[in-house]
Amino acid sequence: MPYLELTLRCDQVEQPRYENALEDIGALAVTLLDADSDTPNERAILEPGVGETPLWGELVLTALFPHDADPLLLLAALDAFDPELDWSRAHFRNVADQDWERAWMDQYVPLSFGAHTWIVPWNRDLPEEAQADDAAVVRLDPGLAFGSGTHPTTSLCLQWLDALADAGELDGRTVLDFGCGSGILALAALKLGAGRAVGVDNDPQALIATHDNAERNGVGERMAVFLPQDEPVAQYPVVVANILASALDALADTLASRVAPGGRIALSGILAGQEDALLERYSPWFDALAVAQEGDWIRIDGVRAD
Repeated sequence: MPYLELTLRCDQVEQPRYENALEDIGALAVTLLDADSDTPNERAILEPGVGETPLWGELVLTALFPHDADPLLLLAALDAFDPELDWSRAHFRNVADQDWERAWMDQYVPLSFGAHTWIVPWNRDLPEEAQADDAAVVRLDPGLAFGSGTHPTTSLCLQWLDALADAGELDGRTVLDFGCGSGILALAALKLGAGRAVGVDNDPQALIATHDNAERNGVGERMAVFLPQDEPVAQYPVVVANILASALDALADTLASRVAPGGRIALSGILAGQEDALLERYSPWFDALAVAQEGDWIRIDGVRAD
């Protein structure tokens, strides 16, 4: 199907804020290009690798939206989300469907997180290290707009889950992945020893992707997916929410209520500088709140107070 494409130029310092705003208003995919490259199509990055944020001075951001999206409404939403950014530089055009999934899969290689966790695309052989008895391997082909594990927000959560598994805090337990996207975090938790996982997302396509990825990884019978309005109200020993800071703030009451006393929570999707407000927001419910950072992105984790 066709898409509405938004393109704008920005510098490296502003790039995370622009990308954050585009994702917040529902961009299906965001790509980065070196603005100064003579062959920009050869320099495209659909999702920067872990620790590999481009050092280009000026970038071209391209975001895809549904073909029937209204450009003026999108600009209004972007300006409302971050009015300090210059959205007047945005250009729109209609583009035909392309095989976006295959474009990034050609560049995507197996990645490891922590001591045990591996994310490996379906078109790659397992590395020797990922064949160890204690390796937790997630095979992934997330497709358009879903997490592949390479973004720092996802990487931070995968490292946290891997550490929980090392401490025996996933064994046989149920994990809630709130904002599941491709289901990558729930799948990793299951491979690391969780007994069951629940994925929640407000995008029906994300639920389809999570279900399909669970089936392909042989854990479909242990995965349940729900839209937020259909999610059974329950408490979980482990909750992870890789969304955006604005959503984490708005959903604080909901997310806190989902964590059982003594349970663990990880919050990701937070830009550096946004963490203090969220630490204060979640402090009434959680002890031992800690901050981890990778590039420009932050993870907050803590323990639910009794």
